[in-house]
Order: sequence, then structure tokens, then C-alpha cells
Amino acid sequence: MDVQLLLLYLSPIFVAFIGWEMLYLRKHGAAYPSAGYQWRDLFANATLALMHQGGDALAAIAIAYLYDALWGWRLLDIDLNLWSLLLLFLLQDLCYWLFHFASHHVRWLWASHVVHHSSERLNLSTAFRQSLMYPVSGMWLFWIPMILIGFPPEAVVATVLLSLGFQFFVHTQVVGKLGWLEWIFNTPSHHRVHHASNANYIDRNFAGVLIIWDRLFGTFVEEDLGEPCRFGITKPIHSFNPLTLTFHEWRDMLQEARGLPWRQKLAVLFGKPAGPASR
Repeated sequence: MDVQLLLLYLSPIFVAFIGWEMLYLRKHGAAYPSAGYQWRDLFANATLALMHQGGDALAAIAIAYLYDALWGWRLLDIDLNLWSLLLLFLLQDLCYWLFHFASHHVRWLWASHVVHHSSERLNLSTAFRQSLMYPVSGMWLFWIPMILIGFPPEAVVATVLLSLGFQFFVHTQVVGKLGWLEWIFNTPSHHRVHHASNANYIDRNFAGVLIIWDRLFGTFVEEDLGEPCRFGITKPIHSFNPLTLTFHEWRDMLQEARGLPWRQKLAVLFGKPAGPASR
């Protein structure tokens, strides 16, 4: 199996869970006013997912070549066994946390990631709301250290994709808190906080699979059931056009940088995104 197609192979499972959530919300939607499916929002999410997959497919050729070339400079020859796979999982999850943290604190990266946060609704289809510009902004850079350490590129990519597959399931409001699992894993409750634009919630809970990194680095905030999450970004885009959603922050960022001296230009491109916190 081509690891690059892993998420496509899992897509029937994702679609089945979206169907289940839609049926559930038809009966219980009043309890989750910002979770219900709207056709325009669902269309935008699905189209963005297809655009994202297409962009990744094109970029994968160059990225695979680069990863293979860098692996030739690896420090170690790591055999895949139970312990090395556990280390692979932990290091990948840390690298994902670093990527996600940077995506909220570096505008060049936020220009891609803002797409994922732009909906004022949160349901399982929101996980599909991705940007085709991730290869341009440099998401692939964050896993290079694992290649140089000596993990095979195919294993690294597969672990990244499995992590993203797991994260599909935390984009929901119909699952409450999960007891002791909340201490270790990223859960729907933790990820609702991440998607919220409330002042107390912005730029928190960057976890992929494990919430331990947020607890360790001081970016963890627990969902307060007395303060419902308000989803979206602090500068709403008010559009369902996939092209507008994909490029609006790139347009704004490049327009602001145009004509500035290089030092100020770099500050606009790679400084912290404008607005409260990062949004």
C-alpha cells in the first residue's frame, strides 16, 4: 500500500462517521447549535479536502525525493521494532505539536492553517477543512529531524498520516469528556478548546494524539463547560468559497508586506499573526 494514500483508504470510515453524526444531530441538534451540518459549509469542507489532497499528491513527489536524499545523511540506522516504533510515535507527535504551535505563531504558516479554523461550526466534517498551501508554507520541514536521526521516510510519513487520521475523530461536539483519557490523549473536549475563539481558549491545546506536550509546555487549557466554545476566527471570513478560504490570508499578508523595507517585510511574513493572540 502506498503510504501517501493512507488517508484516502480510510476515507470510507470518515464518511460513515460523518453520516452517523449527521443523523445524531437531526435528533439532538438543539443541544449543539454550532455543530449542525449546513450544506454550504459541508460543500466547502469537502472541496477543500479534495484540493488539499491534490496539492499534497503533487508535492509528495518532491518531498519524497528530499526525504530520501536526507536519509542518506542519517546519523543512525534504526531498525523498526516495538521500542523504535514507540519512539517513532512519540517523536512524531512532538514534531506535530511543534508544527501546530508554530502554525499559530508564525504568520507564513498561519496563512495555510487559518483555513482549518475559519468555520464557525465544528463537526466531524471540519477535519476535512484543510489548505492545499501546506506544502508551500513548509509543513514538511518539521519532520526532517526524524529523517536525519535515522527513521525510514516511509515510516515517518505513515506515522504522520495515522496521527492525522486519529485527529479526524476529535472534531466533534457530541462526545463529552472521557475520564482519565483526558490526562493523556487529545480528546474532543481538548480540541474544542483549540478551535474556540474565546479569549481564554485562543492558542491552546496544540496536541496531535497526546495532550502531554501541552501540559508539559504550559499551553493546556481545560474546557470549561460554563464557558461554551465560540468557533471560528476573530476576523471572520464570511465566505464558503474554497478559493477565498484558501488564499484570503495569503493575499492580506502579501499586500501588507509589499513595498516595505526587508526587515519590516520579514516581520510581516514570519512574525506573529495579527489580532488577539494569533487570530
